[in-house]
Amino acid sequence: MDRLSKKREIIRLDETESTNSYLKQLVREKHPEEGSIVIAEYQTEGRGQRGNHWFSSKSENLLFSLLIYPKNIFANEQFILSRITSLAIKKTLDRFTDEIRIKWPNDIYWKDKKIAGILIENDLQGNKIKNTIIGIGLNLNQEVFPPELPNPVSLKQITGVSYDKNSILDMLLHEFFILYRALEQGETVSIEEEYMRNLYRRDNYYWFKDAKGKFKAKIVNTLPSGQLILKTPDDDNMRTYAFKEVAFINE
Repeated sequence: MDRLSKKREIIRLDETESTNSYLKQLVREKHPEEGSIVIAEYQTEGRGQRGNHWFSSKSENLLFSLLIYPKNIFANEQFILSRITSLAIKKTLDRFTDEIRIKWPNDIYWKDKKIAGILIENDLQGNKIKNTIIGIGLNLNQEVFPPELPNPVSLKQITGVSYDKNSILDMLLHEFFILYRALEQGETVSIEEEYMRNLYRRDNYYWFKDAKGKFKAKIVNTLPSGQLILKTPDDDNMRTYAFKEVAFINE
C-alpha cells in the first residue's frame, strides 16, 4: 500500500446499511484521500451485482468498501478495475487454498461455490472515471448459511481454520495496490491476460442461458467494457453479452 496518504480515513462500523452507501455519502460530504476505507461487522442492506442481496452473518466475514481515484480510465473501459479487484481477492485466497477462480464478471469461486462478491460503483466526469468505490464481501468464518442461498462457501468451511479479518484485509489491500500501481503504469495487457487465465469454466464448453434459451459455449474473451465473448461448438459465430444478458447454468 505504498504512496497512500496517512490522512486516508479508516472507518470501522458495527452496523450499517451498506459500506458502499456509507462511503458514497462520505465522498459527497468531503473529498476523502485515496485508499480511504469503510469496514463493517454487519450490513443490513448489503448489495451485490445486478441488484442482488449480499447476506453475511454478523462479525463472521470481511465486509468493506475502498475508495480510489483512477487516472485516465475511460468509462467504456472501466472493467479493468473489476479485473484487478477480482485478481487481488484470488491472490489473497490462493495463500490458503487451491482452485480459486473468477466467475465472470467478478464473483470469486472455490470449485463451484461462491466465496466472495464485488460491487463496483463509478462516478463519472465526462467520459472518464472520477472516483470508484469498490465493495467486497468475503466469506471468511461463517459456517452456516441460509438454505435459500444457492452455493455459498467460506474459507473456514474449506480449510477448517478460523481467520483474523484484519490480517486478511491487509493482505487483500496489499495485493490490490500492487495491481493498481501496475495499472497506473499501463500494464493493462498483462492484467487482462491474468484475468482470462483464471476465469471459472474457461477451459471447455459449458451450458449457458440467454433470452432465447440454453446453449453450450466456450469463453473466448472479455472486452474492456466487461462484455463476455462466447463461441458455440457448432459454428464459428461469436456471441457477445453484457452482464445481465447471459447466465451460467449447471447441467
